[in-house]
Amino acid sequence: MEVLLNYFENIPSAHRSLILVGGLTFFWILEGLVPLYKFNYKKWKHAWPNLFFTFTTVLINFLLAFLLLKTSDWAIANDFGIINWLPEMSIWMYAILGVMLLDFIGAYLAHFVEHNVKPLWMVHLVHHTDHKVDTTTANRHHPLESLIRYAFTLFGVFLVGAPMGVIMLYQSLSLVATQFGHANISLPKKVDEILSWVIVSPDMHKVHHHNMLPYTDSNYGNIFSIWDRLLGTFMKLDTKDIVYGVDTFPNEDENSKLTVLLKQPFHKYRKPTTSVEK
Repeated sequence: MEVLLNYFENIPSAHRSLILVGGLTFFWILEGLVPLYKFNYKKWKHAWPNLFFTFTTVLINFLLAFLLLKTSDWAIANDFGIINWLPEMSIWMYAILGVMLLDFIGAYLAHFVEHNVKPLWMVHLVHHTDHKVDTTTANRHHPLESLIRYAFTLFGVFLVGAPMGVIMLYQSLSLVATQFGHANISLPKKVDEILSWVIVSPDMHKVHHHNMLPYTDSNYGNIFSIWDRLLGTFMKLDTKDIVYGVDTFPNEDENSKLTVLLKQPFHKYRKPTTSVEK
């Protein structure tokens, strides 16, 4: 584990890019081999706005990366943060706990807040108005949301007191996990269910993209499913009953246009309606 953390602490930019591009490529190919839904769409045309938002997310994270470094260095130098206040533990436990806590604050908590604070929901809406959820949907985040998510991650680094090796490990796992969770792939039901007890599986996350409440407000996790299960936000829905999008923004053509998506956070607040299904 020490070797792994040292690697991630000094991970070259080229390797981080390879994780992003390699993950997208792998799940993109897998979607063609074992699709969950046989979408009738032009995949590259659908991917264009999602890839644009992937680029803006990468750019924002790159430009603000120095804040993570400064915060992490300060926490380590001052022995500050949850994992530094706990009794001495093995490096394995230290790394796993650090990643789990960063996942809770930077992913689960950020996601939960975005769904429950009206202005933040309108920013996050861009992610939900994709009617053909696939692996490219993973980073379909408006630039404003990228800033919001970054702020939560930064707060997580401060509160957890994570060193850069743990932070980079978390961000790499988070990237692959979100590509996996959004991928339009069909796993054997039993395999998906077993995975969902530990990590966020594709079928588990697809429920979150259903177009009506209460399902939209469930399954917020990114890497670990434990947070949804512990905090009562875990829900199940058969994949055959899932309808992607947001019912209050039903125009698929508009929701596929980059210019419309960039303006979407500034529309009048509209939450999904509640389904009759319970």
